[in-house]
Amino acid sequence: MSKNNQIQSYLDRIGFKGSLDGSAKTLADLQERHLFTVPYENLDILEHRSLSLDPQDLYEKIVTRQRGGYCFELNALFGWLLRELGYTVTDLVARFWRDEPDLPPKRRHHVLKVEAEGIDYLCDVGVGGIVPCRPISFNEGLEQQQGEECYRLEKDLDYGWALCEQKNKGWNRIYSFTEEPQLPKDYLFASFWCENAPDSIFNKYPIVAIRTPEGRCTISDREFRIFTSAGVKTFTPQTDEAYKSALLLYFGIEL
Repeated sequence: MSKNNQIQSYLDRIGFKGSLDGSAKTLADLQERHLFTVPYENLDILEHRSLSLDPQDLYEKIVTRQRGGYCFELNALFGWLLRELGYTVTDLVARFWRDEPDLPPKRRHHVLKVEAEGIDYLCDVGVGGIVPCRPISFNEGLEQQQGEECYRLEKDLDYGWALCEQKNKGWNRIYSFTEEPQLPKDYLFASFWCENAPDSIFNKYPIVAIRTPEGRCTISDREFRIFTSAGVKTFTPQTDEAYKSALLLYFGIEL
């Protein structure tokens, strides 16, 4: 398949119909469409399938086979797409703070710095929890509202930039990162740890999530949670066939 056909197939996968003009708006639309169409999921890890971070392998999994992935897969492939579309992309590594009781011990998250129209933005399509749907500009302390959510970037002398979310009138860290560029090989060790370490959360139970127009859908262990404006619907499929059917219905994943 030619490069142009690969790009078009990727855009079709995320349902992007807009202009490819290299603008900040196009960047934001691409990120939002990605989060609404490509699920976060760790199902290959649970099946003990070794993950490949090679862009062509990721393309085959996420675009051709219509699967999802986790940060090292999703942001690597999204970064590939943005580069092909003419954006300047720098791969970074982050330390995840959300839901950590103490100092997070490892940097285990892949994020992207992307330049559009002379402004640097933080882009991320690889988190299972709630994160910005649209890029966050590198502007220290600027509160950036996205619907009912609000985010800002803070500076920390020890940990670099910190992406923070507003909760209960306070600000909580989601993750922190420095601007040291990373090479593709730099993510291999972190991904291997997430796949295999005894204290990794990624090899214990299914973690699946996707944004929807009304909220989001998630799986924790085998419980499905469907968040809408009307509330939360939860259910646990009782058979493998029911589980596979719900996985296809809510996440577009066919095992």
